Formats: sequence, structure tokens, C-alpha cells
Amino acid sequence: MELPGIELPAALVRNASRLPGGRAWLSRWQDLVHSALAEWELTLDLPGGRRPWFGSAAVVLPVHRADGSRAVLKVTVPHDDALPEPDALRLWAGCGAVKLLEASREDYVLLLERLDGDQSLAGVPLAETAGIWGGLVKDLALAPGSGELWQDIPSVAAQAEMWTDTLPADWDRLGRPFERWLLECALEVCQVRGAVGRRSEQDVLLHSDLHYLNIRARPSPADAIVPVGPADAPAPAPSYVAIDPKPVVGDAEFAVAPMLWNRIGDLFPGDPAGHLRERCSDLAFAADLDPLLARDWSVVREVQNALSAVESGNRDDAQRSLWVASTLLRRTLPELPSPADLVSP
Repeated sequence: MELPGIELPAALVRNASRLPGGRAWLSRWQDLVHSALAEWELTLDLPGGRRPWFGSAAVVLPVHRADGSRAVLKVTVPHDDALPEPDALRLWAGCGAVKLLEASREDYVLLLERLDGDQSLAGVPLAETAGIWGGLVKDLALAPGSGELWQDIPSVAAQAEMWTDTLPADWDRLGRPFERWLLECALEVCQVRGAVGRRSEQDVLLHSDLHYLNIRARPSPADAIVPVGPADAPAPAPSYVAIDPKPVVGDAEFAVAPMLWNRIGDLFPGDPAGHLRERCSDLAFAADLDPLLARDWSVVREVQNALSAVESGNRDDAQRSLWVASTLLRRTLPELPSPADLVSP
């Protein structure tokens, strides 16, 4: 049975088609929705032709539970990054992250608390975002355990070991698309922070894709008692939590990069390079992190992003990543566009 009026956007169809099993998912995602609606006693909440939300690899449908409470049903294209999502959400148990209500892990289907879909950290002035982000990083930083929920969460150190081999091979295969010194800086970090040099006693669980749009506000409880006060009293500050985790275990500084490759257009026009470096430090300090290590991991991640973008033919993403990586190291590559001309993700 089809869900009337719901058509997947072209970008989601394209992304799904590139993933193993994605084409099969495209033919059965509506069946997965119907199964979850029946099993968890849910009803769709799409009045007046309202559309669901779509991510780059998921459909998110607003629903009502049997008790009348609001939730969302997330149906994800199966892929490796999404496999440990329910495990991390269970570990966080709603502290700093969206609450997981039900999960069909094998089908990549989750029932989650419903957040405010219109209020994210992207709408907060840039100067006010570091404190909110830093607080979430600290809330999410759990010491690793040995239970079943930890088994499928990947390690930053293992990723660094792999990048030690793959980054130079990809750089050479793709025609050496940027200067060697930048590649060597990333490789040095991977070698030092891999299995040999890592500070495993400080490893934590972290959200490796914690950017502005993945930080959403919890709605105020409908039955909240509003305190009596002056008519012009400021409204209470929203409570923000993380969504769509890509959990890993390792240096918490690994989490900084997504906050740097987004909102470049909001950097100070007079000195965007200096402001980028200042942002990196401000984010690190807000989360009680090492600012130098935050910079180093951000360089690694941007170099890897740049190579992936070059391989997929995405020149805009490659230029943005190379600008961030080289600017953090105070050696902005001269052939790149100005920050004002970089295309937003």
C-alpha cells in the first residue's frame, strides 16, 4: 500500500541509488513505514497535505503514538554509518541527544521524540553557538564501555590508521589535486593519533557530524506551567539536543570540524581567515577540548572531505574543504576562491 502524496526528492533517490542495497530500499521503504505504523501503533500526522522531512539518506515522518503523544518515524537507507545510530542513542538516553523510543535495527527504522523542526542552531547568531555546541559535546562524551551497545561503534584511531594508507593513495590516484604539504600535515596527525600515539584513556563517545542543522530545539512541554512575571519578561531559552548521530569513539576534538565547514559566509568579512581560526579555538574551549588537537583533526577531516569531493566531481565541496584546512594552518592555498565566493554545503 502506497503512502498517498509522498514522493522522495531527487537528491535522496540519487544518494540511495549510490549505496549498496539502496535501490532495494527505494522499492520497499513504504512497506517499512506501514510495518512500523502497525507494530508500534502509530498514526501519521500529515494534515492538509503536509510533507514529511527528508534527509540525505532518510525519510522522517511525523506520527502520533497510541497515547496521543507526538513522535517521528525515521526510515533510513541502510548504510554503515547509520548502523550504530540506535546504539548511541540508547547510551545517551536523551541526555544531549534526541530520545529513542523504539527501534527496528535490522530495518534501519527508528521511532524518536519529535523536536522543533523549525528551530536549529543554524538560526542562532554565530557568536552564540559555541556555548550551546560545547555543552552538547560534554553531555555526549561518555567513557567507552564493553557492552553490546558499544560493539559496532567505530574507532577514530582505527580510521586514522586506515587514512594513513588511503589518503596518499587517493591523492596520487586523483592527480595530486592540492599541494603535498597539506596532505603531509594530515598524514602526520593520523600517524600520531592512530594506534601508536593515541591517548586511549581519554577516548569518549562522540557525535562526529555535530553541525548546526543536526542540533535541534526541544519544544516546550504543552502542559508546562508558565510562571507569573512581567509581560516583557524574556522567553525561556530553548533546550537543544543532537540528532542524526554518526557515533565514533576517540578524541572528542574530532567533533569540531563540521562546525567549521558550515556557515563560512557568517565569518567576519574583514578577516574571515582569522575568524575561522578563532572559531576553532572558541569551540574547543567551550567543550573543554585541546584547541591545537581540534585544529589538527579538523585539517585531517577536511583533507579527507576534499579528496572525496574531487572523486565525486564536486568542485565546490573540494574548494570549501581545502580553504578550511589550509586556512587553519595559516597557509591558505592561493588558487582557491575568496571565502565570500565559496559555495555553502
